[in-house]
Amino acid sequence: MLQALLIILARNFPSKTWGHCIFFLGVEVIPTATVLFLTQHKYIRDLLAKTSMDDVRDVTTPLSTSVSLQLDDGSSSVDSTEYCQVIGALQYLFLTRLAISFDVNKLSQFMHHPT
Repeated sequence: MLQALLIILARNFPSKTWGHCIFFLGVEVIPTATVLFLTQHKYIRDLLAKTSMDDVRDVTTPLSTSVSLQLDDGSSSVDSTEYCQVIGALQYLFLTRLAISFDVNKLSQFMHHPT
């Protein structure tokens, strides 16, 4: 059935068969005997290395839910391009890591003027 589907798709779209999937859109695919295990471990490690945070310690709650963040808190602006890239990468990541969704949502509210 899979071969028939591939033949039909190949008639309408240029395609190649590359074999087993190892990485797809930042998600590592690890086949086991019964299931496919999906992980973003490498994506996370690469993001930490890109932001020079691969040697930092983790915390249980990195952002307070009770303290209100301010648009202008007196600190200097940071590189908005890098900030937007990191927030975008984190938005892609929180689809599988719901524990960071609150933090990423809160930080994305300041993309137009990051400090």
